[in-house]
Amino acid sequence: MRVLRNARLADGSDVDVFIDPAGGTISSVTDSGSAEIDDAAEIDDLRGWLLLPAMAEPHAHLDKALTADEVPNPKGDLMGAIEAWFQAAEDGRLSYGRTVERATQAFEMLLVHGVTAVRTHINVTADIGIASVLAVQEAARAMEGLIDFQMVALTGWPMTGPDSAANVRALEEAVEAGVDLVGGCPNLQDDPPAHIADVLALATSAGIDIDLHTDETLDASVLTLRELARQVGDKGFDGSVAASHCVSLGMQPPDVQEAVATEVAAAGISVITLPQTNLFLQGRDDPQATPRGLTAINALLDAGALVAAGADNVQDPFNLVGRSDPLETAALMVMAGHRLPADAYDMVTNTARRVMGLPPVNFEPGDPADLVAIDAASLRGAVADAPMSRRVYRRGRLVASADQQTQVLR
Repeated sequence: MRVLRNARLADGSDVDVFIDPAGGTISSVTDSGSAEIDDAAEIDDLRGWLLLPAMAEPHAHLDKALTADEVPNPKGDLMGAIEAWFQAAEDGRLSYGRTVERATQAFEMLLVHGVTAVRTHINVTADIGIASVLAVQEAARAMEGLIDFQMVALTGWPMTGPDSAANVRALEEAVEAGVDLVGGCPNLQDDPPAHIADVLALATSAGIDIDLHTDETLDASVLTLRELARQVGDKGFDGSVAASHCVSLGMQPPDVQEAVATEVAAAGISVITLPQTNLFLQGRDDPQATPRGLTAINALLDAGALVAAGADNVQDPFNLVGRSDPLETAALMVMAGHRLPADAYDMVTNTARRVMGLPPVNFEPGDPADLVAIDAASLRGAVADAPMSRRVYRRGRLVASADQQTQVLR
């Protein structure tokens, strides 16, 4: 038995959390000091630190992480980032070994900040094949037992038509290599409906799930999210489907937002909004009343859709900053997404876990003991200050820690 003593939950209650090490689950939560603790138990005294569900990153790009200095993006927009990345690949600047090193560092940054589950998109194209998939898999092996890991094959284009054979073959190889989801960018394809149909067919055949970069544009005339919802509903896809970004939905009038959100919820599609990268990339051609680049969060939530939040890119040509800390994402959801801190934190914890098919952590018996202790007075304070004094537990085992030291010299 492991016991996390003297913890404080988000509701302000002081508790002891008992963990079953065999199952890695919470066995009970009691008022601090009210229950006897076996002499053989391992005890971690949290000294009143805030204890929360561990964070999850539902949308990363670990093959690209930490390349901002190696792969500059002078244009600063989405297509500039894409062009810079493809040019770097063509120039041979993205070696297998460096990808392993960077992905490992990115994993460690996530873990020490309190992330115990990550879903990463990995480029799978005719030019690079599955080299990046294999490199990130190698990095993931070093993190086995520390963090749950899901891979999405992010396809290039074209994926339909006479010139698509090499890209399609790369995707098929990625599926054989063990990716967990099939991805892509339907609105960048020549025939978005055909691409969506192909993705659904492949995912059905392979028995894997779907997570698509959907409508990452402020162009209101682009709305492939509606087509995705229609096809998922019509074909009765049995797996899970996530639509990441959905930027153009936020540019629609309220009645269209409501109608599309209702269709998305009815199809069971989860939406992942990505404030960091979309605030950086989007709106550069709109100097007046610059759009925020987020999706229609209120409409989706009102319709009953599952809406999580992620960081997307971290210190690469698509986002020059970022620290791999979901508290940063949560803070942006407060500021740019107008969420309350508790709701914003849920979007990077339990809602993100649900999108990833993982059970939530509600401090109930049987819940996974994926937890993070933070030296903060409240949940709002944790989101606001993001203190780096943290203890990270996966399945009840301490897997990372950090201590922040500050001093004022007068």
